[in-house]
Amino acid sequence: MQFFDDSLHPENMEKVVITVAPYGPEWMPEDFPEDIPVTMEEQIQKAVDCYEAGATVLHLHVRELDGKGSKRLSKFNELIAGVREAVPEMIIQVGGSISFAPESEGEAALWLSDEARHMLAELTPKPDQVTVAVNTTQMNIMELLYPEYLAGTSLEHPAIQAAYSEMTVPAGPAWLTEHLKRLCQNGIQPHFQLTGMHGLETLERMVRKGLYMGPLNLTWIGIGGGFDGPNPFNFFNFIHRVPDGCTLTSESLLKNVLPFNTMSMAMGMHARVGNEDTIIDQHGKRFSSVQQIEQTVRIAHELGREIASGQEAREIYRIGVQYDSIEETLLANGMAPNRQPGQKGVPQRSDIVSTKESKLKYSA
Repeated sequence: MQFFDDSLHPENMEKVVITVAPYGPEWMPEDFPEDIPVTMEEQIQKAVDCYEAGATVLHLHVRELDGKGSKRLSKFNELIAGVREAVPEMIIQVGGSISFAPESEGEAALWLSDEARHMLAELTPKPDQVTVAVNTTQMNIMELLYPEYLAGTSLEHPAIQAAYSEMTVPAGPAWLTEHLKRLCQNGIQPHFQLTGMHGLETLERMVRKGLYMGPLNLTWIGIGGGFDGPNPFNFFNFIHRVPDGCTLTSESLLKNVLPFNTMSMAMGMHARVGNEDTIIDQHGKRFSSVQQIEQTVRIAHELGREIASGQEAREIYRIGVQYDSIEETLLANGMAPNRQPGQKGVPQRSDIVSTKESKLKYSA
């Protein structure tokens, strides 16, 4: 992304899109009973509460009545339908892992099979987005979960810690290509969850080959354990490489959530909160998803930025938009065109002008 002299002025920034992840699949309800919903009615109401507080994107997982993460697509369908009816303008973003919680102590924490995850493209009613990982990656969420924050929670148990320490995110090229194809065929937008620069580079290569033709909505995840660590320079280097036409949201863990969201919003980007990312504030006190949204809204206003409404967030994310060619995709996402045969030097964006734009340009 490019920054000019007035790039940090709020009048030159889009409104803030706040994503909330209030279903924290790594926690059990008893870890934070005031904030982790269990019944379907509670899960729907949580979405309503978050929307009314200022969040316009709902990162959605589902629980069974025993409190464990659901792997039944019928439960996802039920929650999506309930949220769609209760808050129709909210962007519904299904977590592409479905649920990674181990079924019992000592069991591995695993994503479902590739084919089961492909079925997210067939959810009814369909969500607006499904999060998509790029490149298979280690996801040791225990690396930065310090013991003092785990005391008295389900993650304090050694067997559960061992299960989560060995977790990986499967996202190889064959699965990724097929998954994107199925999502786009069903009119569902992928929201790319990127663990570092390598993921961004792989995604760009896919765009340049025509394997994905649509808006690039990105989340940078700085949680360590195989992902980028919560080092601001990791984030800034990533920002520097992100094309100008993309959206970018920051995601981190525990006490790192607030500073990264503040940096992100100060630079014109977007924020993610919720008990999937943290259940504590900067003082180590329990901090609900709604409280996190309210804090984010306050900080955004102090920075001079307005909060996007549901409809405005849909426009910023270009929900429902797909492109017809590689060239159109590159141009729309602020990327330089592909090098043409015999072309020397660095390709310039001005080299790619559609027929319609050419007519408008030269008839003016």
